[in-house]
Amino acid sequence: MTTSRIEIFQQMLANDPVNSSILFGLAKEYEKAGLNEDLIATLERYLELSEDEGNAYGMLARAYERVNRTEAAKDAYRRGAEVALAHGHPSMAEEYRLILATDHEG
Repeated sequence: MTTSRIEIFQQMLANDPVNSSILFGLAKEYEKAGLNEDLIATLERYLELSEDEGNAYGMLARAYERVNRTEAAKDAYRRGAEVALAHGHPSMAEEYRLILATDHEG
């Protein structure tokens, strides 16, 4: 039996539990596999440990949307827009604001 990429990242994380690069890599693998709850938990942990420039917030918001956690998705998009703008990514910030304005009105 071959070891999956998820298992490899999980093993790496077991050896280095606060490594933000490993957490982000694991999150990407969960995203590819459609494991939204694992993705959410991993991204929340990643965001507690590292300073993201906006991308992880968008990933998190989309995962929240897929599990029907609309308010959490809105919060992630808002925070992502703030962080993206602060790190010089105005187009990402605008993308998140547009999503909030069009998909989450009311």
